[in-house]
Amino acid sequence: MKLIADGGSTKTNWCLVTDEGKKVYFNTEGYNPYFVTPDYIVQSLTTNLPADLKTDNITEVNYYGAGCSTDEKRQQVADGMSRVFTKAKVNIGHDLLAAARALLGRTEGFAAILGTGTNTCLYDGKDVVHNIDSGAYILGDEGSGCYIGKKLLVDYLRGYMPEAVRKNFWDTYHLTPDDVNQKVYSEPLANRFCASFSKFVYDNNVHLEYTRNLVKTSFEDFFRNLVTHYPNYQNYTFNCIGSVGYNFRNVLEEVVTENGMKMGTIIRSPIDNLVKFHLDMEPSQL
Repeated sequence: MKLIADGGSTKTNWCLVTDEGKKVYFNTEGYNPYFVTPDYIVQSLTTNLPADLKTDNITEVNYYGAGCSTDEKRQQVADGMSRVFTKAKVNIGHDLLAAARALLGRTEGFAAILGTGTNTCLYDGKDVVHNIDSGAYILGDEGSGCYIGKKLLVDYLRGYMPEAVRKNFWDTYHLTPDDVNQKVYSEPLANRFCASFSKFVYDNNVHLEYTRNLVKTSFEDFFRNLVTHYPNYQNYTFNCIGSVGYNFRNVLEEVVTENGMKMGTIIRSPIDNLVKFHLDMEPSQL
């Protein structure tokens, strides 16, 4: 039996493919090696895998994860996974490669991730051939859920929110400015904390102009600082994976068009397309 997984910083989508070809889907939290250790991965998987999943029966794990961009970080995740799936061959790849394969298959093009974090690339039909570093959640990640959440929190801390939005924010979270600073600077997984407020932006209906402008500005920053720096970027369609790109796709399409690109495919999660990619390919082609 094989496991195929797409792991973001917040959530991992898994698909178990049985020897009979049956597909079973489930979720766990995300395992970004910049934020979690192998011991944490072992503890989390042991706790959160489906109770009826027999780990000794798994022969292959193909895990694509946020933060798995270097050999060191991939090995960190592999160490944790191998201690859980003790009889499996564990393959660790970058979530950007998963996005490109899910969006484009064997066709070259441009692919992006807009979820908790941000990433972008040019893809040649097999591998990522050009990637501009996103800068991660402290230095960059423009357009991501974390980036949108940070902009919202800054407006809250500085008193820039319209009063109706500020009241709604307080009624929803009951967070003081000191609480926000504590969560961001003194507690783990600050990227998830910031990204969680993109849901508030999506759900807000008391001042749509404010929240829509916040999202559009975030996507404009994403294009200005990342997308437009790819050579001949306007020759490609814009293809994107992630909850932020999917949920705010109407605003995203507006920014895509303003920057001279055509919309391609936008999907929330790559897991279905990624499973198909793996089932269609021979191991030597991966």
